[in-house]
Amino acid sequence: MNYYDFGLIFDFKDKTDPEIYLDSLYEAGCGDAIIGIAEQGSIALDFMRKSDSAYHAVYSAIQQVKSVIADTVLIQVSPDIVGVLELSEIFECTKQNIQKYVNKESFPKAFFKGSQAIWHLDEVLEWFLINKEEKVDTSLLDVARLARSINLSLETKKANVEIFKQAQELIAI
Repeated sequence: MNYYDFGLIFDFKDKTDPEIYLDSLYEAGCGDAIIGIAEQGSIALDFMRKSDSAYHAVYSAIQQVKSVIADTVLIQVSPDIVGVLELSEIFECTKQNIQKYVNKESFPKAFFKGSQAIWHLDEVLEWFLINKEEKVDTSLLDVARLARSINLSLETKKANVEIFKQAQELIAI
């Protein structure tokens, strides 16, 4: 059994005050989560869950939240998207040290480059694992892979079906 550190963000269909659910979430099994309420109609839970797999950890957490708040909609799972700061926190080193890796030609390409570059965490962890540059927590890699896949599925559900098919054709070229 491993511990899996992940976050879930849910939106309510109405603008319910999420504070009314705090005790019920605890009783449903979410006692291993830090619960954040940033705005009406939204709730974020940061879990540190012991389980036999990342899938079972995330699945049981979603199931417990849905058992309390049936009409809530999952909108994001983390960790998925990271910048240099988050990577320095994960590897407990300086941002300059991470920048040294980022500048290597073999480092994964950022999917967004603006004032700050952003990567998918699973790609970066896989790179570190292959290149043996830093020790990689495999439970973090497992949950990062799952988070990315869930987030991709959530975004795909929002896509226009016809345009999505056209996009798939363009990618295949």
